[in-house]
Amino acid sequence: MARLIRTEKEVEGRFEEVWLVVEEDALDQWPAGPQAIVGRDATRKDALERVRGEAKYTADLQLPGMLHAAILRSPHAHARVAKIDLSKALAAPGVHAVVGPGDAKGLEEEPGYAGAAVAAVAADTLAHAQRAVRAIEVEWEELEVVLDPEDAVKRELYTAEPTTYERGDFERALADADVVVEGTYRTSVVLHNSMETHQSVCEWVGDTLNVYISTQYIWGVRSAMAEAFDLPADKVRVVCEYMGGGFGSKNDPGEYTFVGAELARRTGRPVRCALTRREENTAAGNRNATIQKLIVGARSDGTICALGGEFINAVGWTGWSAMTEGPMQMLYACENVRTVRYGAKINTPPMKAFRAPGFVEGTFGLECLIDELAAKLDVDPLELRCKNYASSNDGKPFSSKNLMECYELAQAQWDRRDEVRARSTGTWKHGVGMASQIWFGGGGPPSYAWIRIGSDARAQVVTAMQDIGTGTRTAMAQIAAEELGFPLDKVEVSLGDTSRGPYATLSAGSSTTPSVGPAVRAAAADAKRQLIEIAAQRYHVEERILDIKDGNVVSADGNVNTAVEKLVEVLEDAQILGKGARGPNPTGMSVLTFGIHVVEVAVDVETGEIRVERVYAAHDVGRIINPLGARSQVEGGIIQGIGHTLSEVRLHDPESGRILTTTLDAYRMPTIADVPEIVCAFVDRPDEHLTNLGSKGLGEPPIVPIAAAIANAIRDATGADVHELPISREEMLRALQSAKERERRGAHAAV
Repeated sequence: MARLIRTEKEVEGRFEEVWLVVEEDALDQWPAGPQAIVGRDATRKDALERVRGEAKYTADLQLPGMLHAAILRSPHAHARVAKIDLSKALAAPGVHAVVGPGDAKGLEEEPGYAGAAVAAVAADTLAHAQRAVRAIEVEWEELEVVLDPEDAVKRELYTAEPTTYERGDFERALADADVVVEGTYRTSVVLHNSMETHQSVCEWVGDTLNVYISTQYIWGVRSAMAEAFDLPADKVRVVCEYMGGGFGSKNDPGEYTFVGAELARRTGRPVRCALTRREENTAAGNRNATIQKLIVGARSDGTICALGGEFINAVGWTGWSAMTEGPMQMLYACENVRTVRYGAKINTPPMKAFRAPGFVEGTFGLECLIDELAAKLDVDPLELRCKNYASSNDGKPFSSKNLMECYELAQAQWDRRDEVRARSTGTWKHGVGMASQIWFGGGGPPSYAWIRIGSDARAQVVTAMQDIGTGTRTAMAQIAAEELGFPLDKVEVSLGDTSRGPYATLSAGSSTTPSVGPAVRAAAADAKRQLIEIAAQRYHVEERILDIKDGNVVSADGNVNTAVEKLVEVLEDAQILGKGARGPNPTGMSVLTFGIHVVEVAVDVETGEIRVERVYAAHDVGRIINPLGARSQVEGGIIQGIGHTLSEVRLHDPESGRILTTTLDAYRMPTIADVPEIVCAFVDRPDEHLTNLGSKGLGEPPIVPIAAAIANAIRDATGADVHELPISREEMLRALQSAKERERRGAHAAV
């Protein structure tokens, strides 16, 4: 039964109160542990298409008469277009249309960063379009450039009002603490660098706009394009069957899609607008830099009594200020917490969500601070975390929390410290570090699914979600097959088209499987119920004794055992249609994911070289649908996090604001040579309060603790405190020198 509820909706750590129509979730969860198909390794349904090159990405699409767009981008970090002449571009060979500031959403008269879109050209080829862009004449009025986030905060240049939080009596608790540790932690800008660049192909068919796009949210693109062009939403069709990475940066249409649609409208022809690799590094969005001024107070027995932090997010010209303080507020049991977060508006490219935005940065600062506290108290870091284990989230109970079980799984890895340290030499020092993880990942309504079964006894799952490369297509097939009692090879999944399936959520915030999966299971249950009704009539038995297992209809008394193919022969052209919806989240509960990473590193104290040698990752994300896919997600998150920690940094000119690292040879992402041994473990216990699956998302948790765990391992190996990412060789040598000076001061004071 559908009901209207007022609920809190969370995406990427951003909360809003919304009205939603939800369906009651009437299904009981499956028992814990592996089922016949769910909980067991499954090769991706689309694996062969991907490896053979048969999968059609947006980049592969070729429409008849398609034009190509190129965008004029601002060379200045902050300027105003005083005068612009498009006539030479319009007269250039192969050009069909030119648009300038204000002609399409995203084309700015006052660009606020170097790389912001100003004008665009549609031409027969990309080369023609790019030559025409160079012919556009612009007179610029250069404006003040603000690049320092601390300066922006002092001047109250914000993207949004500062966010403050306090519980308990922070000042008194800090004053009463036996031990106080404080530090400033900095993280750098990190780029998504999706292998398939941001792009779309737009075409008008009559008064309907078709958008083929590499996106994480086809329905969000649909809504945004409908609003921009004043269209009914059903007059916009958005398609994304395959995509080559997004990591949070492809949650909206982007200016390239608005530009492509406007140029298509003016020319009457399809238009592709695709960012180049250089544009990916200047205009596609980024994880913003942060400055975190943190403090912790504790009693001598290790009880944390005060936590405080001032967080500055260098958001850029646009974007949103992520919840960097989230881990400090939620990870540990502390009655006295005070945080303030500033979103600094500066003249750099925009922030876009990047795999656990805010929590990656905030966990780095917090978990390094906790390890420094453990050292000052002379307490084992794992024991300190266990002692301050949180049983609720600011008084709100967790729907489930098995972080202690993660700690228990990690104990054997943590006990390897002496063995690892013993490998140290005069030059290479070895150590072990850890960090805990907390993140969201519960998903939420609404999401819907249909299941169609015909006389061939194959099940087609239909839902307008998108698989962004994480394997959710396979997970949905496993869920449907398990509930139906079908073999996995008898289930296919159709997705990625707003005109050919019901609404499904965005693929961000670790929300896809926990949001869409329950709807798929509900639809499968509806279809199975109809199959059993037909079987009861055909075989003259009661429905209650029938079931479907491994593609066969069976009865409890053993008198019926026949293939589903035989049963559905009677359908001929008729079809069974099952439908399902995602039910509400548990009321009054906090739905979160948890985990821990234990990392082994080696540090060359002469050159500053750092090698991550082994990562053990234990996570609590509810029921695991596909262990093979889950391990893949953990490995990918860890590798991406290693890049953030050790090598990736976007550089800009400190005076002009122009981006300097615009190519992959300048922006150093990790390669296979940088990948350590990775060992994965999962608690794999369903959240009994969360939907008919009990599953949470795993896309983001693995990246959250890796930077802090590496930094803590470096401290264990060398005694050096690392407070800045990335930990380049220069930063490592600086930290080692600081550690030596601190040791000398301590020795001098002792004398």
